Amino acid sequence: MFRPLTLFNRNRSLPAASGDAGDPFFRLQNEMNRLFDEAFAGFSGFASGGTVGALTPRVDLKETGDALEAFFELPGVDEKDLDVEISDNILTVRGEKRAERSEREDGSGYHFVERSYGSFARSIALPAEIEQDRVKAEFSNGVLKLWLPKNAEARNRTRKIAISGPSDKRR
Repeated sequence: MFRPLTLFNRNRSLPAASGDAGDPFFRLQNEMNRLFDEAFAGFSGFASGGTVGALTPRVDLKETGDALEAFFELPGVDEKDLDVEISDNILTVRGEKRAERSEREDGSGYHFVERSYGSFARSIALPAEIEQDRVKAEFSNGVLKLWLPKNAEARNRTRKIAISGPSDKRR
């Protein structure tokens, strides 16, 4: 049910972000986020036919010079069962994966069910202010793609910092 905390996961690539994906602290943060997501996913108030956390959608968040791009993995979910909103720079994706089970008249049925069904929600604090009126969403092949353009202030927020050394006499 729970996997041990592994700082260097060789079986799964880590998502790229504005930080260095090779940085061990970045990896630690990602792994801790995943651990907490899985640990508390079962307390959301719905019953799942599979394992705890199975209805927590996986997401990749990528930052470019002028936008953030989010990719949510939502296999088996219909577009009409999704809701996306942004409030106070928090991106939230909610939805429901509906059960597809049916019993046949001939008495045949399922021996066991491992697929998960039910409601889910995933919220992410966005690392930059965005222009909410220009956000675009596309859903195809079980992947929700969001394009979240940064506002002008967030795009121009990078600045160089002068570094002084021991030979610098200004103290």
